[in-house]
Order: sequence, then C-alpha cells, then structure tokens
Amino acid sequence: MRYAELHCLSHYSFLRAASSPEEMINKAEELGYEALALTDECSVAGVVKAWQAAKKLTVKLIVGSEFKDQNLGTFILLARNRKGYAQLSALISHCRGQSSKGHYKFSVDDLLSFPCSDCLLQWAPSVSMCPAGVPERIHSLFKRRAWIVAERDLTTKGEAQVKKAMTFSHLYKWPLVSCSGALMHCAERLPLLHTITAIKAGQQVTQVMPDLVVNSEQRLRCLNELQDLYPAQWIEESARIADLCNFDLGSLRYEYPAEVVPAGKTAQGYLVELAQSGIQKRFPEGIPDKVHQQLSYELTLIEEMQYAHFFLTIYDLVSFAASRDILFQGRGSAANSVLCYCLGITAVNPAQSELLFERFISKERDEPPDIDVDFEHERREEVIQYIYSKYGRHRAALTATVITYRLRSALRDVGKALGFPQIQLANILTRLDRRDSEEDWQQQLTNMGILQHPHGHHLLLLTEQLKGFPRHLSQHVGGFVIASERLSDLVPVENAAMPGRTVIQWDKNDIESLKLLKVDVLGLGMLTALRKSLAIVAQVFAKEYQLATLPQEDPEVYGMLQRADAIGIFQVESRAQMNMLPRLKPKTFYDLVVQIAIVRPGPIQGDMVHPYLRRRDGLEAIDYPGEAVKAVLKRTLGVPIFQEQAIKLAMVAAGFTGGEADQLRRAMATWKSRGQLMAFQEKLIQGMLDNGYSDEFATRLFDQICGFGEYGFPESHAASFANLAYASAWLKFHYPQAFYVGLLNSLPMGFYSASQIIQDAGRHQVAITGVCINDSDWDHQLKGSPGSLSIQLGFRLVKGLSKNSIVELLKQRPVSGFTQIDEIKQLNLPGRDMEALASAGAFQSLTGHRYQARWEMTSLGEQLPLLDVAEQDQASYSLPPPTPTEDMVEDYASVSLTLGMHPLALLEQQGLLPAYKKATQLKDLRSGQLVTVMGLVVGRQRPSTSAGVTFVTLEDATGNVNVVIWQDRGRQQRQQWLYAQLLEVKGTLEIQGDIIHVVAGRMTDRSSLLPTRNVKSRDFH
Repeated sequence: MRYAELHCLSHYSFLRAASSPEEMINKAEELGYEALALTDECSVAGVVKAWQAAKKLTVKLIVGSEFKDQNLGTFILLARNRKGYAQLSALISHCRGQSSKGHYKFSVDDLLSFPCSDCLLQWAPSVSMCPAGVPERIHSLFKRRAWIVAERDLTTKGEAQVKKAMTFSHLYKWPLVSCSGALMHCAERLPLLHTITAIKAGQQVTQVMPDLVVNSEQRLRCLNELQDLYPAQWIEESARIADLCNFDLGSLRYEYPAEVVPAGKTAQGYLVELAQSGIQKRFPEGIPDKVHQQLSYELTLIEEMQYAHFFLTIYDLVSFAASRDILFQGRGSAANSVLCYCLGITAVNPAQSELLFERFISKERDEPPDIDVDFEHERREEVIQYIYSKYGRHRAALTATVITYRLRSALRDVGKALGFPQIQLANILTRLDRRDSEEDWQQQLTNMGILQHPHGHHLLLLTEQLKGFPRHLSQHVGGFVIASERLSDLVPVENAAMPGRTVIQWDKNDIESLKLLKVDVLGLGMLTALRKSLAIVAQVFAKEYQLATLPQEDPEVYGMLQRADAIGIFQVESRAQMNMLPRLKPKTFYDLVVQIAIVRPGPIQGDMVHPYLRRRDGLEAIDYPGEAVKAVLKRTLGVPIFQEQAIKLAMVAAGFTGGEADQLRRAMATWKSRGQLMAFQEKLIQGMLDNGYSDEFATRLFDQICGFGEYGFPESHAASFANLAYASAWLKFHYPQAFYVGLLNSLPMGFYSASQIIQDAGRHQVAITGVCINDSDWDHQLKGSPGSLSIQLGFRLVKGLSKNSIVELLKQRPVSGFTQIDEIKQLNLPGRDMEALASAGAFQSLTGHRYQARWEMTSLGEQLPLLDVAEQDQASYSLPPPTPTEDMVEDYASVSLTLGMHPLALLEQQGLLPAYKKATQLKDLRSGQLVTVMGLVVGRQRPSTSAGVTFVTLEDATGNVNVVIWQDRGRQQRQQWLYAQLLEVKGTLEIQGDIIHVVAGRMTDRSSLLPTRNVKSRDFH
C-alpha cells in the first residue's frame, strides 16, 4: 500500500502542533510513507529542517502550506516544482504582508486572484454549502489539480467533516483524498498539545477543554490503521498526488544583485581592479611577496567559487559607511584576508595575523564566504536604510531568528497552563538557579517539593518537552538576504515587529543549509566608542588616527594589559578575562587573539587553558603526534584553541571528508551541543586510530572538540576582535581622557556602569566634574587643553531628563551662561525636567547646592496668591546645605553615581561598619590569610566553567575586590550574594602574581546599612 501524508503541521505553526519537522519526517520514514507534505499555517519556516532530515531518508518531502478561510475552511497548497514553490512563497508573502507580525489575512479571493498554476490544491471544507459559483471558479482555475480532503479523527466533529467532504466531492466532481491533519508525530505528545493550546489561548488547560483535541488521532498513523479508516481509492490518491510533486529545496539558487558591478565590467575584473587600488593605499612602500602571493591565491579561489559579487556587495556597504564617517570592522574567515584588508573591509593586517584566511576549509567544503561587518551601534540604521533604498524592500529583508522556549519561559508558561498559582511560580523561578552545573533544574524543583503538587510530575515532563520549541519568529540582529529579483520567489517575507522592517521565514541555519548568502550588518558599541574617542583625539590633541593607522605592537600598551588594567577595553574586561591577562601576559597581537578566544566555555570545558599556559611558560614540553597535526596546532603550542583548528584536526587526523567536517562544524555551532557531538565520537576516535594516532591522543582530542560544543570561538573572529581590543587599549593608555569620554557617551554597553567607568577614570588621575547647567552638554565632553583636561559630565546621565528639553535649553543658553534660576524658569521647561536637573545638582553653580535650587524654583505666588508678598523675600532666604550622606543619596537617585565621598567611606566615617580590609591593602597581605572585605556589589558573573564558579565584584572607596564563590558555597548562601547591594565577605585571600582575589567563606548581606537603594550592579553579562 502506497500512502503520502499531505496535511501535516509542525511546531513551526507556533503553539498549534507538538512535534518538530525532523520528528515528523523521521516518523513518516519509520511508518513506511511514500511522502510527507509539511504544510504549516501560512508558513514554510520549518521546511528546511525537514529537508535536511529527509536527505538521509527515502521518504519524499513535499513543500506546502495551509491557509484558513473563516467561512469556507482550510485550503492546502502543495508546490509541484520550482515555479510552484515561487507561487506558494509569493502567496504567503502577500497574506503576511497584509497583517501585523505573527498574523496573516487570507480569503478564497486571494486564491482566485493569485497565480498558482504550478501548485496543487486540497480543500477541507468547514461548511455544508458553499456560496454559488465559488467551487466552480476554483475548479476552473485549478482544473485537474484540486482535491477535497477527508480527515477522519474518530470524533463526531471529524465524522461531520468527512460527510461534508463526500458531499462536496459528489456535488462538484472533485476527487477525494485522505489526510490526517497531523499535529504530532506520536500519541505521547497529546498532553503537550493540550498544554500549548492553553498557552496560545492564555488560559489554563481546564478552561479550554472545548478547544482541545480529544484523542491522539491527529498524529502520523500506521498504514494498517489508515486502511481501516479510509477507502483504498482515497489512500491511493494521496500517493498519486505525491508523484506529481517534484520540487526539491536543494534546487533553489541564489542570484546576486547586479548593481554592485559598473556597466561594461565583469564582477571578477572589477574586484581585481579594486584590490590593486587597495594595495597602493594599504602598502604604500610595496606589498610583501608573501602577502601578494596570498592575495593572488584568494582572487583565484574567489573566481573559481564565483563569489566576486558577494565581496563587491560588502565593499559597497563599507564604502557607504566610510562616506558617512561611520566606523566599521569586518570579521570572519573571509574577512581576515588580504583582499578584505585591501578593500578596506577590515583593519586587521593579514601579515600581522599570520594569514588567517581559511583556504583549507572553505574550498574543501564549498562553504559560502563568512564575513560579518560590525558598524557603530548608534548608526547601523543608516546602513540598513541604505540597503533598503538601494535594492528596494521587495528584494531585501532580514533573516529571521527563531525565539525558542528556554527553561524559565517554558516553566512559567507550562505552570500557568497547569493551574499553578502565580505566587508559587514566581517563588520557584526566584529560587531556581539555572547556572548550577551539578544540580539540574529538575532536581532543584524536586528538592523544593514540587512533586507534592498533583500536577508536579506533569510540570517537570512538559517543561522538558517544551524547551527548545519555537515561540515565534523575530528579526536577526543584522543578517540581510538581498535578491537579484523578487525575494519572495526565494523565501516568504513577512512584517517584523519594528515598523518598516521585513523578515524572511528562515533563520541563519536554514540559509546556510541551502548555501544561500546573507550579508551581516551588525551593530557594535565599541566601534561607536572608538569613533567618538578618535574624534576627540583629533579635535583636542590634533592627532589624526584610524583603526588601521594606530601604532602597532606598543609594549607599554601590552604592559597595561598584563597588569589587568582592562576596565572598558573591548573583549578583555570581564572578570575571567582580567584574571587571565596576568597569566597569559600578551606581548603581541597574536597573543591577544589567543587571549580573547581562550577564555570561552569551549577551551575551558575541553581542558585546553592550563596546558597552553604551562607550555607558554616553558613548564611543559610541546609535542605533536605527527606533522599534519603540527601544521594545524603549531601557532597555539599544540593545543586546539579555535573552532577552525578542531575542524581541521578532524580532517587531517581522523580522515573526515569536507561534508563530514561541515556536519561537525554545524554540531559545534549549536549552543551547548555536546549531545549532537557524541554522534561523531566513534568516527573521530576510530579515524585517528586508523591513521596511527594513539588512543590517549584520540580520546583527548575528542574531549576537546566536545568542549567546543559548549561554545568555542573562531580564530577569524578573535583576530578582528583583537584589533578592536588593541585599539581601545591603545587609546586608554595614551589618551585616557578621550577614551573615557567616548566610552561614557556610548553606554549602555560592556560589563561596567557609568559609575564604575568614572571611578576607574579617577584611579587613572583623570579629573571629572559633575553635571552643570552652564558647562554641560547632552553628551559628556573633554574640556580644557592638553595638560589640564577634565571630563565634564553631560545631561545624558540624569535620570528622567528629556533630551528635547535639553536641546531647547542649549539653544537658549547664553554664551556666558545663566546667572540665576529665574532665567531658566522663563524657558518653561517641564516641571519634571527642572526637578531632575535640581536633583542632579546641575544648578549648583547658581545656587550653591540642590536644596537651595529647589527652594528658588518654588513659586509660592502660583500656589496661593496671598503669598505674593512673601515671594519678594524668597530669593534672599538661604537653606542649609545637604549633609555628605544626603548628597550621596541624591547623587545615586539622580545620576546613579557620586563624585563625592564613597558610600563606604561615609559609613565608615559614621562608625557603622565592622573592621575590613580595603582593596588597596590586599596586595600587602599574605596569600592564604583569612580576611574580611566589604563593598558595594557592582557585578556578578558566572562563566560556563567546569568548576561552576561565580565571580562577584565588590567596590569600596579605594577600588574593586574580586570575590570567588565556589559552587557549593554559592548554593548554600545564594540569597546573600545574589541579592545584596552591600556585601561583607569573610574568606581566604589568594595572591598569584598580579592576580588577587578572595575565596568566599561566610557572606553577610549588609544592604540595610546603606542609606540608598539606588546602587545597581551589572549582572551575568
């Protein structure tokens, strides 16, 4: 018996179905189906996943989609061929384009008016009678390409549908076909289907009983069951329909836009021309022979792979950015090439980075070029609008990002659907520590007594099943697909949540699977900060620098990094990175590349960090089991640090083919993918053994590769990031005032708040003055002349202050400044803005202090006419100034920092604190000594390390104290370290060279001593 399931939904119909596309296609294979049509509702978001799975199987995948007409029922379109797929995609785009994000509009009129000549139609009618002429018109349009669907689910409603189908078939002479309308691949998913139905309705399962599927018949059923349910003719018709469908997603071909090539030139010729021009700019004294040979190789490879248009498209974007003085930086394996350096796409000198162009992998695996371009995050929108204006919205759209259920969201939604009280769910989520690497979430909930609840077992089971399910499509941070013609012929396009944005229905993995090319237009805060800092250097110090022209390999800059003086420096400012800097001691650019990549979960989990450091320090011999391995690992002392090295090793040591290496790379690219990597264990280890490598080497290498499944870092990206890390470090060392102003004017970004950055500036002897009505601008500024510079804090720091009000105030502010508050009151700024300025101390130059400012702002006569006389003497009345504590409280409330006494200094002055060691005293103590430290909690971080350690940064009046909390201690005292604003820690001091930290013992929350609750921390960034 031949059978094809022609109506099947996956979980990409978002909370309508309970199985993935892969589960559906694999089950169809298991059941012996001829074919399976994935027909998600007005969507093909899941078909690439199904296509990937089907490539390994015998079952045919048919691409289709269902559309619901509220009056007539469900219409299902199937693509017969490439043209039919384009018609289906265009119809989906049309229906989605008429509605807001996540919705669509469809009626039978769309079906009748839209060209669908190469699609097959199935209709599951929901009415007994149809408006006159409609079936005839549909039948006339589709001729012998239309069927009536009968779906028997053994319910009264289902039997009624089958009767309607038979009636329509008899009346209008349409053939009948049997379908299941499958919403799950197996019966065991029925509870999950009920749960997501309730979630979609925003109610409890018990409240949506009438809408629930009452049995498990809407699943993929075995052939014997189908034979018992449907006449043989209906079943045979399904296979006949499947035979008519011959479209394969793999036949999609991307065509580049032609605009990037000038008339009369070829793409390759123009690229070579641009490269030659770039050589003159990048290498004015002549290009080294080795670099020139590499450029020739790259251009030859690009011609062979026909990627010239792609590089020209990237060049066009960065040329636009350069014309607008928008700072940018390319990254990726193809970005770190001589060509991209010559084209100005990247500032990473290929000679300096030892030619990181991944020729070996790219050619072997026929992999599309990997170039991401980061632009200033505040100006990326200009580049996006340029793309839309150049290519039109019908040809350009953003890639989708699939927002999936994670633990907390799944637990919350399942709990609500099962009827758990909101207060209980809130308590569970508060107590749950998803970062605990030893005690998983299910064990934690069991320890909380969740199984005592009648639905406790269901909560655990259904939450685990829902994790990873798609919730909705969102827009990618910047991945654009640009087509030569209409993009909707390639993939459906729909509206994004942001006005004026459209997204395709496939994510970046889908695009990669089909080898379609996207252009990544990303936003990076550090580029904004660097551009602003470089502009200040040019303006104040009359020194013109660009990223590519900064003096390289400055030993003083590396010396600063070796001391872990890295607050605000790109990529190396986290606690884990700052702990590594004095150990790795970077001295060269490539050291910085390794520094950035090594402090990642992949190298840490794979136990690559300590061997590398020991070899670097000469404490361990560097050995290679063979020349092929040495060629891959020589630069990293025999230890795989980068993703590319792991993939190369699989090929040279284990004999992986290009296609197998591609599968391995995909597994490593999936977040926390150790489970997927286990599928490669036997082939990797056996391959290395067959090639003569020892069992110990093979096992160790596999464990290291599994570490990359916990997130490793590509060398190509690390090199680009190292360039920005060096640039920010160079600026911090040589022009600290400009560095801090650029950084502050680009917040929020990075690990540190404005308060911490300003305190770091103070420790570098940078003068800072507070917000002032006469001296401040909206942004922070550098004032004075070289030798006597200070940072003038800007109005942007003031909470609740309207930028529009400040723009108006600055227009009206006299050159010599305001002399009294009355002049400002005459500007009629909103009262909340005047109050915000007073609270921030902005009127201090006029009134002496904030209390007096508020008094002079008060208009008694407006409140009560009888007090007009009293108002005449109001200005002459002087209020006593606030105390230092009152000033500090107001500072934190209004600008989240203070330039006055530190809160701990005030508390200590008042005798409210127990004895403790200050940050600057720790270096003079003995390692292993028991100490007490105390400070404001300004940061909490927990890297994905095997030790499960949490880092807490405490700030006292002299600096920062680094506290290490081991997992057991953290679990015991979680409430103290997780919620305290002022934390006392008794623990053991550990000093290793320049690395100083306190290993926590007993922790005490001292937040009640603080007179303010406005102290904020930057947690788990």
